[in-house]
Amino acid sequence: MRLWSIHPKYLDTKGIVALWREALLAKHVLEGKTKGYKNHPQLNRFKDSGRAVDFINLYLCGVWLEANERGYNFDRNKIDWGFTKDGLTVSNGSLTVTNGQMEFERAHLLRKLQVRDVEKFRMVEKTISLEAHPLFKVEEGEIEDWEII
Repeated sequence: MRLWSIHPKYLDTKGIVALWREALLAKHVLEGKTKGYKNHPQLNRFKDSGRAVDFINLYLCGVWLEANERGYNFDRNKIDWGFTKDGLTVSNGSLTVTNGQMEFERAHLLRKLQVRDVEKFRMVEKTISLEAHPLFKVEEGEIEDWEII
């Protein structure tokens, strides 16, 4: 499971489709609707927030908006739109991600894009500092402890 911290606009078609599926799986896990993946480290940042379901729905919203802008037909009914939102931020909080994690994800994405989508690869390669998914605020730090290296 990979729940990217980077903005979904950097992902190629295969990447954003996979992210949508994996984020929906994460939503089911956080809602207690599946037995698998309950202890997956990528879910810790959502679990630790105390508002895991709100935040995963907000995360899915960011993915859906990017997919919709590209003309993809992701089912918006899979998102519980009942979270309080002001644009793409929960009114009383957001999640954080370290700049070390963002750099790690940029390098990881570049390796994937080099094989799958040369045009996207060139775009991401030129962008030194990638934007985070709108749910996340970037802070100083190393690669996150939940990352599997």
